[in-house]
Amino acid sequence: MIALAELLQISRETLMLGFAVFLRVGAAMALLPAFGERTVPMRVRGVLALAFTLITAPAVASMMPVLDPDFYLGTFLFAEVVIGLTLGALLRLFVLALQIAGSIAAQSVSLAQILGGAALDPQPAIGHIMVISGLALAVMLGLHVKIVQLFVLSYDLLPAGQFPAPSDLLEWGIERVARAFALGFSLAAPFVITSLVYNLALGVINRAMPQLMVSFVGAPAITAGGLILLMLALPFILQIWVSAMDGFLIDPVGAPR
Repeated sequence: MIALAELLQISRETLMLGFAVFLRVGAAMALLPAFGERTVPMRVRGVLALAFTLITAPAVASMMPVLDPDFYLGTFLFAEVVIGLTLGALLRLFVLALQIAGSIAAQSVSLAQILGGAALDPQPAIGHIMVISGLALAVMLGLHVKIVQLFVLSYDLLPAGQFPAPSDLLEWGIERVARAFALGFSLAAPFVITSLVYNLALGVINRAMPQLMVSFVGAPAITAGGLILLMLALPFILQIWVSAMDGFLIDPVGAPR
């Protein structure tokens, strides 16, 4: 009976630890890139959240406070959910950066209306290609392992059960949003430069030959040029994007890499 009582106590503590970790992991799973996409079935996301919890819990057991059932009724549950949503939202910004880059690129090369409804989120074809390619590349490069490392690191940055200061979260979020927009504009720079050169060339041709319908001549050229540029630039764009996300996963509060 004594051994059974000890076993029940260990089981109770283990379940409480798993539930505490699941609060943070499960909240982040709703927004994580690749694993939290709306195209992933809800049951699959639930299984993935449990898998991440089973991997993360043993690594953070020593960082958890003394767990008490009444403790969950206080700020612990709310704090862990907010922290998880914050981590997931900050990672989701990298997907938004690809979508921003794809929208800018599509508008620049007149491809914004082609296959615009290919994804759940309304975006042009170039944006859809960038997002799918980026997520596939990130997963192949071990995104699941890096996310677990981020979860473990988050318990050092944001201790369990302690609600983060709203001012710190606001400053952190604004900084990451600004970097996401800057990253999106940087990734779309080749297409913007191409569009600028194209429009300048059309203006010069139109001044030299007013009778020529330059828009009919230039439209196929910019479309073909945009597709060729996408083929040539996409590997470098994804390399820069993955490097930026890896820098965040390694040091979430550090300087950009």
